[in-house]
Amino acid sequence: MATWRSYFVLVCRTGEDVLRSVRGSSRWTPSFEQRSGFRKVVRKPESKKGEDELGHLNSSEAASRRRTSSPHWESAPPPSSGTPRAFGRLVRPLLFTVGFTGCSFGSAAIWQYESLKLRVQNYFDELRADWLERVRPQKRGDVRKEVNQWWNSLSEGQRTVTAIVAANVLVFCCWRLPRLQRSMFKYFTADPASKTLCWPMLLSTFSHVSFFHMAANMYVLWSFSSSAVSMLGREQFVAVYLSAGVISTFFSYVSKMASGRFGPSLGASGAIMTILAAVCTKMPEAKLAVVFLPMFTFSAANALKAIVAMDTAGLVLGWRYFDHAAHLGGALFGIWYILSGHEHIWKNREPFVKFWHELRTGRGGGNGGERGGSV
Repeated sequence: MATWRSYFVLVCRTGEDVLRSVRGSSRWTPSFEQRSGFRKVVRKPESKKGEDELGHLNSSEAASRRRTSSPHWESAPPPSSGTPRAFGRLVRPLLFTVGFTGCSFGSAAIWQYESLKLRVQNYFDELRADWLERVRPQKRGDVRKEVNQWWNSLSEGQRTVTAIVAANVLVFCCWRLPRLQRSMFKYFTADPASKTLCWPMLLSTFSHVSFFHMAANMYVLWSFSSSAVSMLGREQFVAVYLSAGVISTFFSYVSKMASGRFGPSLGASGAIMTILAAVCTKMPEAKLAVVFLPMFTFSAANALKAIVAMDTAGLVLGWRYFDHAAHLGGALFGIWYILSGHEHIWKNREPFVKFWHELRTGRGGGNGGERGGSV
């Protein structure tokens, strides 16, 4: 199976933390190099000494500030890791994780309902379009036709992840704009010591600074998309992917709060680990291979065990090149969802869909509700 051979690209370059390759650019180094703790906060000068205080700046530091337009990382002082007050900062992220996951699966159920409802209507529209395509003369060099042919040649899974890839590319381009960097740091990097805690849990999943980081993640997602979507369905796949991004970030929050090693994280690795773990759990006997070493094959079950073992070791030993807590959290969520979560969440969506059906067609019950039910 060719799509499996890209699997170990994820192991090579899928860190939630900032990649080492950005260190070569002085533009990104002050804000993205993850270290333990934060820089010492400079006391605010008195009003009379405001101008004098600026003169005490080191000349090299002042030059560095002139060279880069990236804002300083705005974050709250790192809380002490052992106090209840520090872990109290995780209450809102926990509630956001639970609420967003529920909304994701609820929206996916509504999406599936509406898709099934429109399928019959679109069937006749497609027949009419096919008839007009045969009657009208063919145009040569029609760009729109070429795009449609390319789109129709893709699998359902590849068409599903196209929007995800496009969103990642858009966010990557936004990182190149100096005027947006302050907002990008605030909303598209996740750190439990930051002032903004909840929305970065989702938005950081679509955020990459290094092109190689983004390309590696998107390549793995594209390769596993066909298997994952055929196994879960389009709507359920999107719900799992979005929920996995938030859940893996929450695991990262807990790990950083417990260890006291704070720093911004970003990337789609946690969500991709969920998809990879789900596919490997569902198809444990499938054969995988390293993309550059196709002669060496191994089972999906063994590959998943190796990934979990590596991230567990990285979490215990304190490796900081990747966000191993986010990787491990994403993998555990993928395993749990295939073994148990699918039964408890997706297969129990019928009452919610029935409520939406009555709300959508019945408008509160009555005769309209009966007609909607009969349809």
